[in-house]
Amino acid sequence: MNLSLEITDENGAILAESMASEQVSMVYEKEYISGDTITLRSSEANCYLIIQLDDALNPEFVYMKGKEYRLAVPLGEKKLSYSPKSFSGQMHVLTARLAMPEEVRVYKNLARNVYDQHENEICFPHAHANVETRGEAIFAARNAIDGNSINYSHGNWPFESWGINKREDAEITVDFGRSVIIDKIAFTIRADFPHDNYWESVIFTFSDGSKLKVELIKTDKPQIINLDKRKVEWVTVGELIKSNDPSPFPALTQLEIFGYEA
Repeated sequence: MNLSLEITDENGAILAESMASEQVSMVYEKEYISGDTITLRSSEANCYLIIQLDDALNPEFVYMKGKEYRLAVPLGEKKLSYSPKSFSGQMHVLTARLAMPEEVRVYKNLARNVYDQHENEICFPHAHANVETRGEAIFAARNAIDGNSINYSHGNWPFESWGINKREDAEITVDFGRSVIIDKIAFTIRADFPHDNYWESVIFTFSDGSKLKVELIKTDKPQIINLDKRKVEWVTVGELIKSNDPSPFPALTQLEIFGYEA
């Protein structure tokens, strides 16, 4: 299987490219500017990869449902939910490789993907929601699956979160892009008390048609929900019931969903 990495400008002109079999790397020695895009390609769809599209971000285990994933380099306001060290400077290392069989089989958090973005229908997992506070990057759905659980404040990285703009019908969905077996959820609310409120209960809806209501408490720690094993393609969190605390601002810092490949 061949893999390639490519960087293009806003007009589609190729700034750098690299291709190799099963494992590809690139060193890009220029500063990113607005409109630059990183493209990851695979000669085969439906494959498992370990990718690191910026050396200041973690490598991620991802499922490539298609053959091409385009990541708009986050700059300006979009950059505020990422480490300021990421996508900065004039030296960037990017890598992608085929995941080893044991990496595919291992029990893990199946929801994590720091390289997720709104325009993602290829590189899973992917988070999307029916509301994000003021449309700001620091309150985007992707923040809930970026692997960062720092939750004692709110705002720019490392305090990014999924914000619901006080919507009572707010929902967030994690789509795995394929069937997986899950048996545990870790739910970490934002805990910038007293600025923040919290949810007393939520309902998890699973793609197999089942639902689970969970009671929550006011805490800065992950709240662990153990599940009967179920085969799913996505999980939605909704029917979020806010507590009677005076703050109107409950928010979600991290949603971790544990299991293994089906």
